[in-house]
Amino acid sequence: MRLRPGTTAPTLRLPAISGGNFDLASLSGRPFLLSFFRFATCPFCNLRMHELVTRLPDLNGALEMVAVFDSPLAHLQEHAGRHRPPFPVLADPDGACYRAYGVERSVGGTFKGMITRLPALMRGMFVNGYLPIPIRGNLFTMPADFLIDRHGIIRTAYYGKDEGDHLPFEAIKSFAAAEGSVYGGQASRCP
Repeated sequence: MRLRPGTTAPTLRLPAISGGNFDLASLSGRPFLLSFFRFATCPFCNLRMHELVTRLPDLNGALEMVAVFDSPLAHLQEHAGRHRPPFPVLADPDGACYRAYGVERSVGGTFKGMITRLPALMRGMFVNGYLPIPIRGNLFTMPADFLIDRHGIIRTAYYGKDEGDHLPFEAIKSFAAAEGSVYGGQASRCP
């Protein structure tokens, strides 16, 4: 079941590509983006990871980020690690947190993304080298993004309609600016 704005974000504790486990409770008192991706070799997911890493400075330190993939940790370390993300990237191969957040699967959404986002798919695979092999995770997982305030309340719950549909970065940037002004400054960085 989809989560709605105004509800408390479910707890989350998963292995991180940097080692050890990451607990969402460590972000208490800080606003953050929680982004659920598909499998680690997904071209759309890698394009989005690249966007998040390169555009993170646009947020002026006012928002933390956490990325979750439905791939095994070793596979995720190999593929998502190449982005050198300055934020936690977590493995949830069993999908427990995906279920807690109501992240959906869709055969139609997968094919819709392949067709309607074909130029991005081709760019991801043939320009950036994000080849979708091997697939270690569920091919039909749809992305989902949650903007969560410093009190742990979901302010935006965005469920992708296809495999490449994420919350627009400008919406993330607006939330970060609003949170930064409301709470008087910048969020601290995750270790």
